[in-house]
Amino acid sequence: MIIKNLKDVPFADLSGYEGVKKQIVIGPEDGSNEIVLRYFSLGLNGKSPRHSHDFPHLVKIEAGSGMVEDEAGRKRQLKKGDYVFVNSNEVHNFTNTGTEQFDFVCIVPRRGEA
Repeated sequence: MIIKNLKDVPFADLSGYEGVKKQIVIGPEDGSNEIVLRYFSLGLNGKSPRHSHDFPHLVKIEAGSGMVEDEAGRKRQLKKGDYVFVNSNEVHNFTNTGTEQFDFVCIVPRRGEA
């Protein structure tokens, strides 16, 4: 069994992603060979790039407020306690639209964190 506190987890290198921080909370280094739990923090006006990938992910909003945008440009507001399922190959991105940090947990299959 692995138990961690987020404050003890180092930040991943995300050069080129302005205002976005990522931590790999539980992953292959912990013996998790099938799933990876990641934590993202988007600063004020922080935004993930529009992208898609061949794996699904589950998202739980932990703090702040923001939005998720789909391939058609539809924007949905998100707040603490909301959950999002992003299916394989679905174009998406997350944006901080609030006045504080926008944080979310993101769970992907191991190949999603290669």
